[in-house]
Amino acid sequence: MFTSAMFYKTESVEHSGYRWRTLLRSLAVLMVALVGLTGCDYESRAIGNSNPTRVAEVKQALRDLWVGHIFWVRNVVSNNATNNLDERDAAEKEVLAHSKHIAHTMKQFYGDAISDTLCRLLNSHYSAIREYSEATVVGNKSRQEAALALLESNAGELADLLSSVNPYLQKDTIHGVIVANGAHHIQQINLYKEKKYTHLMRTWGMMRKQVYVMADALTEGLVRQFPDQFS
Repeated sequence: MFTSAMFYKTESVEHSGYRWRTLLRSLAVLMVALVGLTGCDYESRAIGNSNPTRVAEVKQALRDLWVGHIFWVRNVVSNNATNNLDERDAAEKEVLAHSKHIAHTMKQFYGDAISDTLCRLLNSHYSAIREYSEATVVGNKSRQEAALALLESNAGELADLLSSVNPYLQKDTIHGVIVANGAHHIQQINLYKEKKYTHLMRTWGMMRKQVYVMADALTEGLVRQFPDQFS
């Protein structure tokens, strides 16, 4: 659950409050658990039951798209922090394009309606992050709270959608990955606000691993649900 207590602004990341440190530790534990879901066991199942080249192509395509998503969202956040609105708007176009491309990968499996819904929810996910970013820049706590509420609601909707169309995508697992993604973006925004740039660089590696987990989980779900399309 997203709460303001999890993401409140601190004077120092090293000396932040108990709940902030607890959240980051929880994310680390979550990442270890989720990486286990898409590790060697997944690789052996995919290669043993399907065309490994086809599986690898889909997995890499999804990884690239999700990394592009976090890269361009980070650019929006950084440009908000420096008030570079022209570059922010250009980065936002890339964010929305990546949402469309991610959703399009699902179209061949689930059709237009599911693809369109996924695109809308991914855009809403981004909108909540952007709203929190803008609220943080101006120090508006009520807007921050509202953005966190939207982010939490959106995570539930995304998990509901993906788990409803694919029985191999566990709702709790997908929800945890999406929450982790949102939490990393919120952490990133707060670090920009505090000008903790060294910590920002460390955050990027964690975010990249997290979206790899998302991409690999989606790939595994597709392989298991549609084996004929990966033969």
